[in-house]
Amino acid sequence: MNTHEIKSQFMNTLSKYSQDIMELTKMAQKSDVINPKLYEKYDVKRGLRDINGNGVVCGLTEISEIIAFGKDKDGNKIPAEGELYYRGINIRDLVKGEQGKRFDFEEATFLLLFGHLPTQNQLNRFCEILSDFRMLPPSFIRDIIMKAPSKDMMNMLARCVLSLYSYDLKPDDISKKNVLRQSLQLIAQFPLLTVYSQKAYQYYHSDASLFIHKPRKELSTAENILYILREDCKYTQLEAEVLDLCLVLHAEHGGGNNSTFTTHVVTSSGTDTYSSVAASLGSLKGPKHGGANIKVCEMFDNIKAAVPDYDRGKLKDYIAKILDKEAFDHTGLVYGMGHAVYSLSDPRADILKSFAEKLAVEKHKEDEYEMRKAVADIAAELIAEKRKIYKGVSPNVDFFSGFVYDMLNLPRELYTPFFAVSRIAGWSAHRMEEITNGGKIIRPGYQAVAKRQNYIPIENRTEDNV
Repeated sequence: MNTHEIKSQFMNTLSKYSQDIMELTKMAQKSDVINPKLYEKYDVKRGLRDINGNGVVCGLTEISEIIAFGKDKDGNKIPAEGELYYRGINIRDLVKGEQGKRFDFEEATFLLLFGHLPTQNQLNRFCEILSDFRMLPPSFIRDIIMKAPSKDMMNMLARCVLSLYSYDLKPDDISKKNVLRQSLQLIAQFPLLTVYSQKAYQYYHSDASLFIHKPRKELSTAENILYILREDCKYTQLEAEVLDLCLVLHAEHGGGNNSTFTTHVVTSSGTDTYSSVAASLGSLKGPKHGGANIKVCEMFDNIKAAVPDYDRGKLKDYIAKILDKEAFDHTGLVYGMGHAVYSLSDPRADILKSFAEKLAVEKHKEDEYEMRKAVADIAAELIAEKRKIYKGVSPNVDFFSGFVYDMLNLPRELYTPFFAVSRIAGWSAHRMEEITNGGKIIRPGYQAVAKRQNYIPIENRTEDNV
């Protein structure tokens, strides 16, 4: 059969069993419902968080630290300005110290992997290694990326990562030396996998021109992303600096975030690096995690259409409608506001906000920048009024990252993959930490609450007793 005949047969099969699947779905829905009161009865920490939102401590890490609360004079926990540390270095100091250098993301990656800031010679050598690793196996673009390109770049990225297993001479070797080598290769290759996958999809499904630029050895990760992404390969210094900053800010965020915890869980089973990274990519794709920046952009598209003059009073009325589930996607959420850990502020958002302002001036989008600031203030005020918020609410990093990517004219389908391009540094550091200090497979407990029932022979079963 040819491709058309196979597709037709597949669609006929789906149509044939459509009603059966609907009935089976109803049965599955009925069997999967758990009484919410049972979670309280058994003191279950849903989402591995307690009633106050604090994460259940299930491991130790030296890679990064998040501080969201302080203590008053009586020792009681109180909301505080957020802080983020990479290997004990405050992210604000790291970013401030890196301004004007060339390899900011590379320096942060070195810090995360090896626990200390590199000397100039160490950084030069590290960048040289990444530059030489910034290539794909022979025919990989033709055989993997160009074949059946997916409309979802995260799925495509995961497929590429799993395919790289077949090109590795020692894919299952989980010695520290081999895992480090694999990690360095993936850190270097992720920009190529993401951009080339997007180009293949655009060519096949959007009738766009196909161009594949090879990376340049003398360019940094951020510079190479812009170079290979754009048809004319041109970018401004500020554009490269802001994208580099985004990579630094997204590189790591504690061992408890969903995708990094996935890294620890999957690594603890003893599996290979490619399987571990693919699992973390699946986690990051979710709209409650890395995919949140897309929701922020869609929300602002909706707000701009509803309030094109950016009038503050009208903005407040419309945001109130969003919170009341009367506008946008009717979830009652203002995307980009609040964080699972931070209380008064997300330091990454604070840092990115100032750079977004600079880029807005270069791109002549000052009005839109001011509108976003207004939305942040209004949303914080309204959420405090309408919700029971015990720790305060403020913009998170996604609130400004999507705006920055928009101003950089980056395709939206690459927003979450670019998050992965950055976070692969943190995943790699945590994978090596788990290999070094692990030993036990991670296996939290689940309380079984199903009632006992007797086995009924098939000839005695009816619709009423099954």
